[in-house]
Amino acid sequence: METLLYVLLIIVSVALITVVLLQSGRSAGLSGAISGGAEQLMGKQKARGVEAFLSRATVVLAVIFFVLTLLLAYFL
Repeated sequence: METLLYVLLIIVSVALITVVLLQSGRSAGLSGAISGGAEQLMGKQKARGVEAFLSRATVVLAVIFFVLTLLLAYFL
């Protein structure tokens, strides 16, 4: 059981790293750094298509990672 959890944790970890690295940055350059916060605050940017999928995949993989880590800690 422990070995299976370790293998699943490694697979989920690599998938989580890959999904996070595939996401584009929230701001582009210095102008994005200055006005990026205001655009997010007003809700002008909505994730669609690939960005929405990557965002949801990140949340799902993070929850799975957290649960697997807790299970491993419980069994050890």
